[in-house]
Amino acid sequence: MNYKLYSFEEIPSTQEYAHELIASGTATDRAVIIAGAQSAGRGRYRRTWISKPGNLYASFIYKIEKREPRLSYAVAVAIAETMISFGIDPKIKWPNDILIDGKKVSGTLIEYSKDFVIVGIGVNIKSNPVVAGYETTKLDRYKRGITRDKFLVALMDRLDEWAAHLSRGDFAPVRARWMELAAGLDSEIKYQGKPAILCEINPDGALVLRRGNDYILALGDEISI
Repeated sequence: MNYKLYSFEEIPSTQEYAHELIASGTATDRAVIIAGAQSAGRGRYRRTWISKPGNLYASFIYKIEKREPRLSYAVAVAIAETMISFGIDPKIKWPNDILIDGKKVSGTLIEYSKDFVIVGIGVNIKSNPVVAGYETTKLDRYKRGITRDKFLVALMDRLDEWAAHLSRGDFAPVRARWMELAAGLDSEIKYQGKPAILCEINPDGALVLRRGNDYILALGDEISI
């Protein structure tokens, strides 16, 4: 496993701490910052990530030679597989949110700084926030006895396992498993406010949608299931 661990009871943001390590020149490959709680956690598009004690708030630092736009899929599969190992049945909402019974239980924020990538992962284990606009849930509702530390150890193994496929240039297993776990595949979703059929992700990592007879390749936009 060989991760260097930085552990805090509470900090503003594990993601921001990771950026500070990189900016100061003290960051190392395979470091992970975890916090019992965050006072200024954030998700994609700088949305507030409510961070109460008992959940997993972690930012993983990896040294990279180049950016890998398909990393979010490997991370999503790793998180889902970790939940499966605890007897839970998750689904992946494109690109990397994890759902249980259609409710969000985990989110991921991937950012780049210098020659590092920071993978921020939040998992609702003991509590889930009330968020306007969508439903959330927690692992404790489906399986008792999962602790943050148990989940973190299992997650580290699976991140290594699925990221290794990308480092070998072999996206096919990641793509196949992501589509097996995908929420809304072959069904109607909302893309840019209009209905479309979610078909697949292609070998380059683009989301393939169909609207009538037209096919759309989506990168970076949100969908609603």
